[in-house]
Amino acid sequence: MKVSRNRDKCINCGMCEMVLCPVGSAWKSLEEGRCIGCGACVIACPEIAIIAIEDSLASSSEKTVYVNGQKIKASGFIKDALDEAGVKISKFPFKNPSKYFNPVITMPCLSGGCWSCAVKVDGKYALSCITPIYEGMKIELPNTTTPLRVVSGFGAHTVGGVGTPYHLKKSGEPIEIACFTHGCNLLCPQCQNYSMAFAARGHLMEAEETAIILLGLQKQHQVDRIAISGGESTLNPHWLLELIKYIRKADGDVHIHVDTNGTVLTAPYIDELVKAGITELGVDLKGIHTETFQEITGLEDSKLADQYLKTSWAAVEYTIREYSDDLFLGVGIPYNKDLISMEEVEEMGRRIVNLKEDVQVCILDYRGEFRRKDLLLPSYSEMMEVKRILNETGLKIVIAQTPEGHIGP
Repeated sequence: MKVSRNRDKCINCGMCEMVLCPVGSAWKSLEEGRCIGCGACVIACPEIAIIAIEDSLASSSEKTVYVNGQKIKASGFIKDALDEAGVKISKFPFKNPSKYFNPVITMPCLSGGCWSCAVKVDGKYALSCITPIYEGMKIELPNTTTPLRVVSGFGAHTVGGVGTPYHLKKSGEPIEIACFTHGCNLLCPQCQNYSMAFAARGHLMEAEETAIILLGLQKQHQVDRIAISGGESTLNPHWLLELIKYIRKADGDVHIHVDTNGTVLTAPYIDELVKAGITELGVDLKGIHTETFQEITGLEDSKLADQYLKTSWAAVEYTIREYSDDLFLGVGIPYNKDLISMEEVEEMGRRIVNLKEDVQVCILDYRGEFRRKDLLLPSYSEMMEVKRILNETGLKIVIAQTPEGHIGP
């Protein structure tokens, strides 16, 4: 694959400089003709000024590499060598996801943020998605996901997320210490946090050191809550579980809150998170119909989109059924009239109320961001109308995120 930049569309926003470019700088590599075509900057560009072009000459640079000792010929990146060796890498991190918790190598973000696709190359970690192969490269597949993740945004937060109990949101004081993981398995064109979802210029951290920073900030700000969000926090399950275990071991009383899109949150994964020590879970449900989910997430693969959507709803249903007494659950519903209709929101409300009428539901007012800057921020009255519709389904705890703050329940 080759990558080119459309100068007419480029607004010099600097987003491509936040990409983990294997050449060092996406901007310079494009300017100087040194781009090797990993595509990370294509995903991250808000203006679609960087585009990918298929390269029919790629096979001319084939090299001999070894995958778990198997000698093969391949060109491009480690992911191409794995494919040539018959190693199946999916976007879903588990085999038999409904039965077992058995993380496998997966490649969900394609930007180097989640580190789910890390392998060993000559004894050192390397990312399958963006690392070019070289002659004689020796690639070893680890037995589980790598306990490394790109993280940033450490700090005290005064509002919290979808999984933060509503009565804490209006204090105006710091209520939790949060960090944000980089990399996401969705491609939402209106992504509200795209600098973390699609770029990897944060801090590459082990779970233990991430826990140490969060616990230190917790003591500094004297709060009793720690939150992990993203990007998509549940990618790279081994890292997330190790982080939660370190926090819980150090502090048996602190609340641990995970916010997620729920798309890979299988029942066995939820079981492991509860065992590790989470106390609050926030799940964003991006629609009830696959077509809407694709509109919101930017996924073209309808089969994958359907799997993700069903997994997120199943996560909510399983948590309510199995952990209502042990785990606080918050459900997020994104709203913008150009993305989802009020009728579908009402349909979502009716499905949720059949599960649990007093589960916390937070309506999120999606603004214009990333590649959908045309979206208008829903007005206060519009968000209150959505809240009214959800309340009328029978839901008792509905909070509306509005330009005037969180309203409700």
